[in-house]
Amino acid sequence: MGGTCVSEQQKQQVGYGFDGIQTPRLVLRRFIREDAAPFFAYRSDPEVTRYQRWKPRNVGEMEAFIEEMSRLRPNTPGTWYQIAVCRLDSSELIGDCGMRFPADDDGQVEIGYTIAPAHQGCGYATEAVTAVLDYLFGTLRKHRVYASVLPRNARSVALLERIGMRKEAHFVESVLIDGEWVDDAVYAILQEEWRRDDSRRA
Repeated sequence: MGGTCVSEQQKQQVGYGFDGIQTPRLVLRRFIREDAAPFFAYRSDPEVTRYQRWKPRNVGEMEAFIEEMSRLRPNTPGTWYQIAVCRLDSSELIGDCGMRFPADDDGQVEIGYTIAPAHQGCGYATEAVTAVLDYLFGTLRKHRVYASVLPRNARSVALLERIGMRKEAHFVESVLIDGEWVDDAVYAILQEEWRRDDSRRA
């Protein structure tokens, strides 16, 4: 029979599949069909959509999105790969993190993250994003990770600065959200900078 035998080392290097990440309080895993309703609930919350361009219309749209994610693997050029963020103690879905792998640049990744309003202010976003950066810089050996954020989203800006990402750009009225042109900022960090400060992973 045809096919390619992929070693465990090769799977780890290229990000073949996603086995999940566990932190002290969270589990980051692939989405499953049962996530669709709670996924839609927080992603359609006005407190979330005010900062994001993606505004899902119904649970069916989330089901289709989850099905699409089930056919992808991380580190696939030209794709966003979204993972679920769940509480370790209850398995409750409380958010998600996304990783965009550019089609023409294997050394860089864009990240995004969302935590349900009911679970904000507890440090979950910092814990999840830190785990994602460890994965990208450690397992996938990326050179640079960056994030795009609306400057008016003070909590998100504070998170990026707290984990050591620096502001590299501020674009004036470059993003259209709900018919309004708003500013956008880019934060980034290099692999060597991330590895230099282990205290953020304590």
